[in-house]
Amino acid sequence: MNEQTKYEVPSGQLALSGPVVRPDHGSLPIRGDIAHVALASRYLVAAYVVPIERTLVHAGSLHAQPRADAEVVGTLDAGTRFEVLDIAGAWAWGCLGPEGPTGYLPLAALEA
Repeated sequence: MNEQTKYEVPSGQLALSGPVVRPDHGSLPIRGDIAHVALASRYLVAAYVVPIERTLVHAGSLHAQPRADAEVVGTLDAGTRFEVLDIAGAWAWGCLGPEGPTGYLPLAALEA
């Protein structure tokens, strides 16, 4: 198994002042409910997630939604490290890192 990437969890009081522009869909690992922990000092959401790193066992398409017929936002090669932030049914939502890209992969494309 590959060595896990470490992220510094923000400490102290976090403060956001003024309006925050939401990133384009699929760019940063942020949804309305959760975000990658590395984004905690930049975006306010209900929960921040420390990713679980997995490796693609075969090439796969990164989808905009957790459906096989959803828009494909990228293609990832076998051996690519993928940071899983949420699992719903047969799909994992995650990213290649805190700066994205972000999308859904079938769980079957990832190592157990």
